[in-house]
Amino acid sequence: MARDAQTASAPVSSPLGIFERWLSLWVGLAIVVGIVLGNVAPTAVSALAGLEFASVNFVVAVLIWAMIYPMMVGVDFASIRDIGRKPRGLIITLVINWLIKPFTMAALAVLFFDHLYSGLLPKADAQQYIAGLIILGAAPCTAMVFVWSQMTKGDPAYTLVQVAVNDLVMIAAFAPIVAILLGVTDIVVPWETLLLSVVLYVVIPLAVGAFTRQRVIASHGGDEAAVDAFTARLKPWSVIGLLATVVLLFAFQAGTIVANPMLIALIAIPIIIQSYGIFGIAYAWAFAWKIPHNIAAPCAMIGTSNFFELAVAVAIGLFGLSSGAALATVVGVLVEVPVMLSLVALANATKDRFTGKAA
Repeated sequence: MARDAQTASAPVSSPLGIFERWLSLWVGLAIVVGIVLGNVAPTAVSALAGLEFASVNFVVAVLIWAMIYPMMVGVDFASIRDIGRKPRGLIITLVINWLIKPFTMAALAVLFFDHLYSGLLPKADAQQYIAGLIILGAAPCTAMVFVWSQMTKGDPAYTLVQVAVNDLVMIAAFAPIVAILLGVTDIVVPWETLLLSVVLYVVIPLAVGAFTRQRVIASHGGDEAAVDAFTARLKPWSVIGLLATVVLLFAFQAGTIVANPMLIALIAIPIIIQSYGIFGIAYAWAFAWKIPHNIAAPCAMIGTSNFFELAVAVAIGLFGLSSGAALATVVGVLVEVPVMLSLVALANATKDRFTGKAA
């Protein structure tokens, strides 16, 4: 979710801009527009869906790149040299993100859609929603966490290290974890499509972002603050990419949603339970391990929030634009901001309990 990394270290009067503060509202409006568009212009929507090659839709690929690129430019991989400073917070982040969160999300998805919702949805549709939630759970946030870190007065340098390391781990771990979990749930996944999605939406954007960052800094005499101005100019395109992607996804799902309006709520419930549960595990672990609050709060936030841009892209690549898997990943966007704001409030309210703790 687009928010440049360097903003984390810059003093700002309001950590959340108007777009981030009202993200759920904008996404909600985009959902309405998408559903209306899908019902009044189905031919045009179908034509857009047909613009694809090797399971990659060209329109959505461009929009997702618009979302991801500013974030990748903001990540400073040079910060990894500080990896040995206060390692406990980083350990929690990596364990939560890659050894706990994907598996708890898969378990909740199976529990709800294979058992608790049994009889409410067709079996084939339920499998699609399970797949979408698995993909969402395996994609920890790498950008919006800077916003949550600011709001809890987190250590910006340490947050940057967490994000940089997390991005590198994602290159190697995301595809195998998703494939394993989808296989366990008996959902057939073509490995080549999954790997292609990771290359398209993680490896290439990271490489291009790193190159762009280097060129921007070099062209401004080594002034890293120039990256802020550069990504600020890109931010409107990131916003457009996000909202346009949501519009398209819900346009493709319009018929399903109109026929079953409770579907969004059914998908949202396990996502909300997962969010509060993961935050509770990470935050309690940080407290027990005597980690300072300015590291503990962002540490818990990075696992709770999701890299939904990647999740949406992979769901589309694997199952198609009109799939239930793609819809499930987008519902994650709708519920994330209000949930995360409530967790920010909780972290700030409990800050004094961390006073005096050592790293």
